[in-house]
Amino acid sequence: MRTPRLSRRAVLAGSAATVAAAAVSGVVSPAAVAAPAADGSGYRWRNVVVGGTGFVTGVLFHPSVRGLAYARTDIGGAYRWDDRAGRWTPLTDHLGWDDWNLLGVEAIAVDPAHPGRVYLALGTYAQSWAGNGAVLRSEDRGATWSRADLDVKLGANEDGRGAGERLLVDPRDSDTLWLGTRHDGLLKSTDRGATWAAASGFPAKPSASGQGVMFLVAVGRAVYAGWGDGDGTPGTANLYRTADGTAWEAVPGQPSGTAAKVPIRAAYDTHTRELYVTYANAPGPNGQSDGSVHKLRTATGKWADVTPVKPGGTTGDGSADTFGYGGVAVDARRPGTLAVSTNNRWADVDTVYRTTNGGRTWTSLKDAAVFDVSETPYLKWGDDKPKFGWWIQALAVDPYDSKHIVYGTGATLYGTRDLKRWAPQIRGLEEASVVQLVSPPAGEAHLLSGSRDIGVMYHERLTASPARGMATNPVSGSATGLAQAAARPSYVVRAGWGDNGNGAYSNDGGQTWAPFEAQPDIAKDAPGPIATNADGSALLWSFVHWDGTKYAAHRSTDNGTTWSEISSFPKGATPVADPADPALFYAYDTDTGTLLASTDSGRSFTARADGLPSGDAQFKLVAAPGRSGDLWLSVKWNGLYRSTDGGVSFSKVASCWASYTLGFGRAADGADYPAIYQVGSTDTITAVYRSDDEAKTWTRINDDAHQWGWTGEVIVGDPRVYGRVYLATNGRGIQYGEPVR
Repeated sequence: MRTPRLSRRAVLAGSAATVAAAAVSGVVSPAAVAAPAADGSGYRWRNVVVGGTGFVTGVLFHPSVRGLAYARTDIGGAYRWDDRAGRWTPLTDHLGWDDWNLLGVEAIAVDPAHPGRVYLALGTYAQSWAGNGAVLRSEDRGATWSRADLDVKLGANEDGRGAGERLLVDPRDSDTLWLGTRHDGLLKSTDRGATWAAASGFPAKPSASGQGVMFLVAVGRAVYAGWGDGDGTPGTANLYRTADGTAWEAVPGQPSGTAAKVPIRAAYDTHTRELYVTYANAPGPNGQSDGSVHKLRTATGKWADVTPVKPGGTTGDGSADTFGYGGVAVDARRPGTLAVSTNNRWADVDTVYRTTNGGRTWTSLKDAAVFDVSETPYLKWGDDKPKFGWWIQALAVDPYDSKHIVYGTGATLYGTRDLKRWAPQIRGLEEASVVQLVSPPAGEAHLLSGSRDIGVMYHERLTASPARGMATNPVSGSATGLAQAAARPSYVVRAGWGDNGNGAYSNDGGQTWAPFEAQPDIAKDAPGPIATNADGSALLWSFVHWDGTKYAAHRSTDNGTTWSEISSFPKGATPVADPADPALFYAYDTDTGTLLASTDSGRSFTARADGLPSGDAQFKLVAAPGRSGDLWLSVKWNGLYRSTDGGVSFSKVASCWASYTLGFGRAADGADYPAIYQVGSTDTITAVYRSDDEAKTWTRINDDAHQWGWTGEVIVGDPRVYGRVYLATNGRGIQYGEPVR
């Protein structure tokens, strides 16, 4: 899914409770959770409501508590379902800047015998540049946490992230937990997750490129493990079990053909004593073209193929109907009743199949589905109706309500109470990876946003998903640029990735859009940031491929009808318009540490200040609103710089040593300069700050319970409401803070 630009420096962030450190043992160095810091100077933080927008990779109903459920996401943390309120409560917002890699949740486990206990296996990437994983454990349903740092990496945003669960409380002993890893085999804890060591006797050998343990599931008093590193050789085992927690064996008689597939998920019917396993020829969520569903009668060892529909047929238009199988969930109340999901079925669209007779016959729930997405209109995707879903690997049946089924997609979580009518069951769960924010100085909306997965949105209200859904004409899947003419706020331009065009403009503040009549050829493959000057008479569009390759910028003065290359503009730089003078544009050349400026509305650029920080560090150049030539440059690990002469010279701001992103909002009463907001470091901690005195002093406005991992993309204050600030996160949507009055 989404990958943040990497740079993490801050003190270890913790939860709202101080927890004593556990003893070091095995492959783990357990860490205490830090005590809370300041109270955020009286700020209240909430999500701007969009509704989902990210990949929900797992949903887990508690087997012994009615109305209790947990959800995990690939980059946006974990959540607990509040049945009375009908919404999700985020559980991992306390994870801070240094812990950005822990916002991806690899697996969840609950203890059926102790309803307060819940465990999270955290780690977004298993790559060399990412940190190690961790396990959080709670005795109070996630209100407070203890933490154990692992010496291995997990991969919640990598291939296979919709499999699982890879974490399990042993059915014979609540103090024992199992954790399946991708590249380091099976781990075991005998002290409720405080310390971990390699599990002895597990026969499968991991590889650096494989998937390792795909899932762990309790089958009576035994534990079964799905294995994703098989080589496809007939007879190769991809399912193992232990009856005593010590000796492991390959499950005998594994069905013909499954050796070449990956076991994705499994669920056990305690009534019939049958284990159901879904398979696909790739770990997913992408790349699957074949799959099956099999069940094992554990008492006899007899296997049966119960696949609802064999992949490989053709659709009505002749397209190949290829897909794998993903989710599987049994009905705890009705023997032989369960649901499975297809995955990566693009031609005929994914579905959920349900059986009431152990898989002899199946019904596709998609065929009779009626959707109500009025609460999250973006799910229409610019069309007349929503699709059933894609990337369906998270699937759960409420153990107290047979007709309450939920399934996750790449954008939301759908639920039904009657097997026919479906609606997003997503309130409180926000997972957008946000890259663009604009707060207009006038008009109906206080916020426009752009995200990696859902393009641009116009927020009429902060407390409801935008009524217009995602911006259309054209539809773009990921936003790369969003800009408003400072002196003509009704004029807005955007850029992004899309099948039918990459750039568009609006004359009504972002409510409706029209595509540029033409665009440079490179726009299709490398859309980048875009800017418009103060009066909207000139556009500058920079181009950067997703792999980092930079291309020459282009300029238009006829609203995108024609474009001309700007050879003097630094390739790949972000164009910045002067908010007061339409003739002025700026650009920062990160390769040379040079500020360039244009005095002819972007026709040509010349160097001004040089000798500034350069290289691979993160840079953010921002112009102060209502002023000409007042520029601020945020530099990762190097602080904050300011120019008041249009970039001819810069001076370093002494009040902070690191600045990652910076923005402006309405000035405080009696102040003659806008409030400044930044994500940065003024002392030892990376946090969200506000300054009311031109960056002479800063006040921290978030607290240790509200950190959201990596927040270095964009921050902007509201020009009409003093103290209100909008903050982009990489997986927790748009956060907005307001002083408690």
